[in-house]
Amino acid sequence: KMAAYEKRRAAAAPVPAGGNGLAEPGRAAPGDAGLAEGSAAEFLLRAGVTAMVREALLKVLEARPAEPVSFLAEYFERLVPAEAAAEPPGPPQRLARALWYVCLAHHSHRTAFDSNAGAAYEVLGCGGRRRAAGVDGRLYSELLRRICQRGAAPAEAAAELLRRVRCRDHEAVPFDVFRYGVLTCCVLLEFAAKADALFAVLGAGDSADTRLCQAVLRALEDALGAGHGSRPGRYLEAGSRLGPDRLALAMDQALQERKLGSSMSREEFLKKATALFIAKVKPVE
Repeated sequence: KMAAYEKRRAAAAPVPAGGNGLAEPGRAAPGDAGLAEGSAAEFLLRAGVTAMVREALLKVLEARPAEPVSFLAEYFERLVPAEAAAEPPGPPQRLARALWYVCLAHHSHRTAFDSNAGAAYEVLGCGGRRRAAGVDGRLYSELLRRICQRGAAPAEAAAELLRRVRCRDHEAVPFDVFRYGVLTCCVLLEFAAKADALFAVLGAGDSADTRLCQAVLRALEDALGAGHGSRPGRYLEAGSRLGPDRLALAMDQALQERKLGSSMSREEFLKKATALFIAKVKPVE
């Protein structure tokens, strides 16, 4: 693609006979009608390239990917077909594009996340006729299911979460509900990842002492608090309240119990931990 672009650019900018192909700054080369209309910067601005590149660089700064060049390649690869399409893409293509948007930036980057969620909302709502403004409930629920599949959250926790935040298939989902559902699914995945990392501290492999696990789960439940909140991200703050001193105290008290110890599996621990999170999620009404 790059080679073809260079050939087209070379063909569009002929070198005048007897010259070295270089023009003075601010002046067009003799016989070059394209540059006579303005500078290179003005051409890029008129063509929309400047705004497109600026937007791409902002997305890189928002996402902070490990491979920025690969990120940009995928960004433009997904951008060009959507701009060039004569008709709105079908539901599978729109879902894939919406999922890509909501995963561009971490949900803690609120401005970037809201912007990407808005783009995903527009993508899902661009096809077909709707009786009311909003995204079709069926596409909304499918997007949430695909988000949950990207992480290691237990299937039971993901299913229960979807029951709490889903809408009817033919219902028009407003943006605030759409954003809440997407954000909650993203937070669930991170919460599950943090719980998994916590379990790794408790034991080796896929099992740990039941007394330790139960003590940590009780501490986690206390940290989550008793009230329901409207901001799913608030529950990740529980990790900051589970400091090393508090965890060490809970584990020490558990080990002092004179009971025969049994083991708890990683899967069971994750189910119990994510169930604590799901219990705090406010259902969509």
